[in-house]
Formats: sequence, structure tokens, C-alpha cells
Amino acid sequence: MNDASTSIEGKRKRRSAVILLMTMVLLGVFPLDVLLPSFPALAAHFQSKPADIAFSISLFAIGISLSQLLIGPLSDTLGRKSLLIGGMIVSIIGATGCVFSNEYTWFLIFRMIQAIGCGCFVLSQALVQDMFEGKERDRLRILMITASGIFISLSPLLGSLLQQFLDWPGSFFLFITLAVGALLKAYFFLDGHPTTPHPNQNIVRAYQRVLSSGSFVGYWLIAAIAFACHFSFIVISPLIFMDHLKLSTYEFSLTLLLYGAAYVTGGIVAHILSNWLAPTTQIIFGLALIFCSGLLMFFLSRVFELSTVTVLVPMIICTTGTTICRPIATSKAMDVFPDSAGTAASAGNTLIFILGGLISALINISTINLQMTLAVTFLLLSTTALVLNSLISRRQQLLDVG
Repeated sequence: MNDASTSIEGKRKRRSAVILLMTMVLLGVFPLDVLLPSFPALAAHFQSKPADIAFSISLFAIGISLSQLLIGPLSDTLGRKSLLIGGMIVSIIGATGCVFSNEYTWFLIFRMIQAIGCGCFVLSQALVQDMFEGKERDRLRILMITASGIFISLSPLLGSLLQQFLDWPGSFFLFITLAVGALLKAYFFLDGHPTTPHPNQNIVRAYQRVLSSGSFVGYWLIAAIAFACHFSFIVISPLIFMDHLKLSTYEFSLTLLLYGAAYVTGGIVAHILSNWLAPTTQIIFGLALIFCSGLLMFFLSRVFELSTVTVLVPMIICTTGTTICRPIATSKAMDVFPDSAGTAASAGNTLIFILGGLISALINISTINLQMTLAVTFLLLSTTALVLNSLISRRQQLLDVG
């Protein structure tokens, strides 16, 4: 009976952990993607250009990355729970301020506050490291990336419905509701301390320790490159589909639903590959798909006029590759420093959001063909990641021989 009770309790805790993690994943992507259909309404409200609203998305990503720099290391000393709850409170304050903003400057300020609070969702990676092990940990990371894609694909459709019935503040109302629910879940479920506390850890030294590892930085850069390919497309997708191709918000949302299906496909393929291929080979396979998507997009942009098909087909291939390589690269990076999961997660996710924010901002201000710019970006980034992966593997082989 005791063994049965223990087993049931263990399953209940795992289920609660997965629910909390999935909610954190949702809240991590929700503020970015649900606003996409509201670009024209936001631009009209603040009397600005749609490109300015796109810039606010890139700025939001950079704000999250800066916040993560403190949240991760502090969670190794103060505990995941207190930092997670505090961050969600700040994000709720920022979202509330956005709703009541009448000037674009104030909107940007409160979006930054919301972004700073949303930095707490980096702790999802640390919590996975704390609560799961081995293959179960890898499978959960694949599930999180896949769920992220599903949420991304559904968010614009949800955003268009919120825009239709509640105008642009509707997305912020829903974010506040979800964040309050996650806050209560974290308060009642999580323990107050991390698995391996470091009470005297210095933040600067903690970062020096993890960033001194070439394998750690290399694997996180590979994950960041995969994310940047996805994120750069998401940021400029309203400019392509609504500004250039003149799709309605509803048509735009349906288009991204097809794009999001690639995450489901990638998740299934990644799960199958994890049972058959070595992690390094999985990373190569995923990056090769991103490279092929860049080639295809380049070819289509040269031969055909801009259309939904010429953009969406290469992006589906790209995102399948992202879903295959990113979770494996993340797991490989996090396994380098399992005793400092908060610091490791923050350092890695900061690289991810800074690279994603900078690349998307550069593409946004590009004066040449957006489709061509995306294609060249994918080719350059995937090639860089393949070289990084080769260098890491060669270094590891030399260490094994030594």
C-alpha cells in the first residue's frame, strides 16, 4: 500500500510539475506572438508605424535576456520559488501598465517592465534540471519546444479573436489572468529552495565559471542560432503577410497555424531520432534542415514573386530543423554544469534572446527584400552552427583520447 501510495504521489507531482512547466512555456512565448495580429491597431493607437511595433517585440526579447542575467544565479542561492513568484508579479505590473498607456514611450517602458518580469520563465530549464533525469529530461525538453511551437501557432489566432472582441488590450488581460494562475500554482507546488543551494555564490564568479567552458557556450550558441531563425521570422511575419501581402488578421493567423504544425512534426521526429541517433548527429540533422530551408527560400525569392507559399514552405522546413536540434543542444549545454542549473539556464537563455533580438532587429531595418534577407540569414547562421558543432565534437574527442 505504501509503495502504491508513493507511486501515485510521484505521478501526481510529475503531472503538477509538467503543468507548471507548460504554463511557463506558454507565458514565455505568449507576450511575443499574441500581439502580432494587433500590429495595425497598436500602430493606429500610438500613431506610429507597424515597424515601430515590430521593434517593441525585439526590445521585449532583449529586456527578457537582461532580466535573466540576475534571476538564474539568484535562484541558485535564494531558491527557484521566490524568484519565479517575484518575476510573475513584476510581469503582471508591466502588462497592467501597457493596458493603460496612451503614449508609445510609456508603452515601451511598461513592455520593458513586463519583459523584466518574464525573465523568470528562464527557470523552466533549471526546474527541468532539478526535477528530472536522463532520457526523461531530454523528452521533456523536446515536449517543451514542441509545446512552444503549438502555442506560437495558436497565439496569433487567439490574438486575432482578442483583437476582434477586446481590441489590443485583450492580449494583456489574458496574460494577466494566466500569470496569476501560474503564480498560485508555483506558490503551492514548488519547494522554497533549489536542489543544490550555493549560499555564498558570487554572481560574477558563477558566470565566469560557466562561460569558461567552450562546450557550454558552444552548445548554447547552437540553440540560440536555431531560435534566432524562428524568432526573426516571427517578428517580421506581420510585415510580410499583412503589410506586403495584404492578408487580414484572421488570414494571417491561419497562415501561422500551418507554420506551427512544423513544430509538431519536428517534435515527433525529434522524439523518434532520440532513440536511434547520437545527440551530435541529431544536431547536425536539424541544422542541415535549416540550411536547406535557406537555400530553398533563396531560390524561391529569385524565381517567384513574394507569396504565402514561397515564404511558408521554407519556414516549415526551417522550424522542423529548429525543433530537432534546439532541445538536444540545450540538454547538452545544461549537462555541463548540473550543480548550477539556474546560472547555466540564465547564461544560455540570455544568449538566445540577445541573438534573437539583435538578428530580428537587423532584419527589420533591412532595406532590401525581406524574404532574401531571411534566406541569407538562415544560410549564414546554420553554417556557423555546423562549424561550432564540429569544433565541439573534435575538442571532446581530443579530451577523450587525452
